[in-house]
Amino acid sequence: MPREKKEILKEDIMPLDVYIKNRKELRKNIVNFKKDRRIALGPYATFYFESYETMLAQVHEMLYIEKGGDEQLKDELIAYNPLIPNGKELTATLMFEIDNPVSRSAFLSKVGGIEEKVFIKIEGEIVKAIPEEDVDRTSAEGKASSVQFIHFKFSDEQIQKFKLDGAEVEIGIDHKEYSHTTKLSLANLSSLSADFS
Repeated sequence: MPREKKEILKEDIMPLDVYIKNRKELRKNIVNFKKDRRIALGPYATFYFESYETMLAQVHEMLYIEKGGDEQLKDELIAYNPLIPNGKELTATLMFEIDNPVSRSAFLSKVGGIEEKVFIKIEGEIVKAIPEEDVDRTSAEGKASSVQFIHFKFSDEQIQKFKLDGAEVEIGIDHKEYSHTTKLSLANLSSLSADFS
């Protein structure tokens, strides 16, 4: 799959009948691709690092589910293209996954602003997450959304450090109600390094 692509264009979208015919195989491939791009943090948070491939799969799947054709495609591209890393960043969907709706609501009401407290640490240097600007992810009442879209923007020097063999890279959240860090595995680092051009 083309790692150098930073934007999904209309010509990248396969016709629906072709997608339907190949859907099972395509979905199997993307699940496999995503496994090294999924990082759990603490009991509830999971980062799903996005790429051209994950967003293309998402757009195909949305078109398959809703069958809205070209009109829908425009909206999907507006929604998903900003989440494709631009070569100097990593982008992630951060999800707080709590099955029990009462517990989920109680947790989310305590972690307003959590999207501002996410970071990646490379060899001790902190890169703060920048929330996607399209929507407010914390309500006026201080309740966080269970889905956050975030960007980590890196300098050239930080990218070089990230790509080094044996680099110490951690991801974390430093919120008074939810404070956790975890080290990225070699498989994580290898998959994510490919997002930098």
